[in-house]
Amino acid sequence: MSEIIEKLRQTFIETMGGEGEFYTFFAPGRVNLIGEHTDYNGGHVFPCALTVGTYGAARKRTDKKLRFYSLNFQSIGMIESDLSELVYKKEDDWANYVKGVIWAFKEAGMAIDTGMDFVCVGNIPNKSGLSSSASLEILTCKVIADIFKFDVDGVQAAKLGQYGENHFVGVNCGIMDQFAIAMGKADHGIFLDTATLEYKYVPVHLAGYRIVIGNTNKVRRLEDSKYNERRSQCETALADIRKIYPVQSFGALTVEAFDRLAHAIKDPVNGRRARHAVSENQRTIQAVKALENNDLTTFGQLMNASHVSLRDDYEVTGIELDTLVEAAWQQEGVVGARMTGAGFGGCSVSIVRQDCVDAFIKNVGDIYKKRIGYAAQFYVVEIGDGPKQL
Repeated sequence: MSEIIEKLRQTFIETMGGEGEFYTFFAPGRVNLIGEHTDYNGGHVFPCALTVGTYGAARKRTDKKLRFYSLNFQSIGMIESDLSELVYKKEDDWANYVKGVIWAFKEAGMAIDTGMDFVCVGNIPNKSGLSSSASLEILTCKVIADIFKFDVDGVQAAKLGQYGENHFVGVNCGIMDQFAIAMGKADHGIFLDTATLEYKYVPVHLAGYRIVIGNTNKVRRLEDSKYNERRSQCETALADIRKIYPVQSFGALTVEAFDRLAHAIKDPVNGRRARHAVSENQRTIQAVKALENNDLTTFGQLMNASHVSLRDDYEVTGIELDTLVEAAWQQEGVVGARMTGAGFGGCSVSIVRQDCVDAFIKNVGDIYKKRIGYAAQFYVVEIGDGPKQL
């Protein structure tokens, strides 16, 4: 960690100049243990922040200029903008997420009065589904709040990050990623009701077990994916049900209630999407209860069922994620495994007995490479805290 911070500081001085004081910050990535594609359907999620994430160095300027540089995208070089032109530009690439948060602050009545220099580096695999974009957004919230002296708590930071991604970048994401990162707590998952933003921290006791992330290394872009289409399908299905029954969201329905109402959904594909939203919400509630009862076996079984639903009803897994997860299910010492994140590539998450982790990584890696033709990467991760100034 000290090496990455030192590299960040050196790069800031080299690219932005050494004059004036600058500050360093960190915001974590996140993994969702269960509760996928429920956050925009008014359901529950159970994510946790990680100890990997995004590091940033920033300094106020005296003019209106904005200068951005990322060690992860050095080929793009310096990206320059201005407070007077906070608009989405495709050529600004990753910096649109930072600009989107600055714009969201302005929209919320907290316009910053001068520009800033900003350098970042992340040790979250890019486009992996561990929320590198939300990590960058919450990092930006922390930077702006601290150096421009705005009073912004974690819940507000999550809302600002989501607002920027929805209305500036154009990705119709839910609140989960930003919330998990902004509100992260070491060794705890966050049981969040996305309809009300009521939440509680639940200790994740994994005595003798570890969380292993498998990265498919399939590059995907949410803006270009089927993500917005799935959201639209759920909205259409909900509108059909509302014609016969007044319900706020799929998070408000049990599986039994959904089965009584499902006939109102005109399109069978939309019906499957809705079935996932309802059943996944119920699985998440059951999984947290299991964890609170130290029943890791049931928690793992619900993780497995979550993947099956995402594969069959929501159709967001694909051959890469299915290969990783199905190979994981075959391994000794695996309690449960599923895809995590939006899908269409990205990552799997598995809970693996500690003495089996090395064999798990080798065996699943071999199966994946043989079937897919290129290697997956694996990370044994820890549950960490939320954003901070270093």
